[in-house]
Amino acid sequence: MKNRVIAGAAILVGILVLGLAAPKWIMALVWGGLMSVAAYELLYRTGLVQEPRLVLYAMVAAFGTAVWSYFGAVYAWGVVGIIAYCMILFLEMMLSHVKINFQKISMTFVAGCLVPYMLCSVIRIHTMTIGRYVILIPFIVACINDTGAYFTGMFLGRHKLAPVISPKKTVEGAVGGVLSTMIVMLLYTLILGLAFDFYVNYAYALVYGLAGALVGIFGDLCFSVIKRQTGIKDYGNLIPGHGGVLDRCDSMVLVGPLMEALLILIPVAVGK
Repeated sequence: MKNRVIAGAAILVGILVLGLAAPKWIMALVWGGLMSVAAYELLYRTGLVQEPRLVLYAMVAAFGTAVWSYFGAVYAWGVVGIIAYCMILFLEMMLSHVKINFQKISMTFVAGCLVPYMLCSVIRIHTMTIGRYVILIPFIVACINDTGAYFTGMFLGRHKLAPVISPKKTVEGAVGGVLSTMIVMLLYTLILGLAFDFYVNYAYALVYGLAGALVGIFGDLCFSVIKRQTGIKDYGNLIPGHGGVLDRCDSMVLVGPLMEALLILIPVAVGK
């Protein structure tokens, strides 16, 4: 527990420094490195794909996705990148179709392209005009939902939410996580309005909290299923007491892009 708390505090400080103070390109590079680790975890640590070249391709593609997101996520360059990535993967399958099947190619695409694209929403949010002020939103939604669910479930949990997939999660914990997230989003929006002089919409803040918490729970369960099916406890051991990158970012796979979309469609804060 001590290692978990210390690591959690270090993660929090890192997020604050990278999101609020460090140059945005540093945030992109660090996040890109983490995406490469996540690709490795999803393929190699699970045992789903252990061919070294395929894992390396996925790691490079994951980092490239972060760089692409930093430079504006230009659609045309994204298409070119996906075409090149797919051609490389299918070439590997053609050269070794007995050992490398379509299932492995598909997993390599997911790990190197789809999951990094979802998680790199954080970089795309950071590069928005008001990115410094809203970059914390996906982290707040994911972390508060997880923390609220943990403590509510500890004290009030009675009914299992998904007993086979994640035995410790409870319905009461899920409700506590959702309510906690909505409340904290209201508080964060209040701070944006009072301290930074933004026009804010509190109704939208509630939508962010509710929708983000719900998809966060679903995202967490999705990656828990993968761990159950592959027989692993954690995706890695990079973070003491927490596991790997994917163990900490599982809910962010859906929360991040949802927050990105909401910030575009229904901005919770607008500069005066």
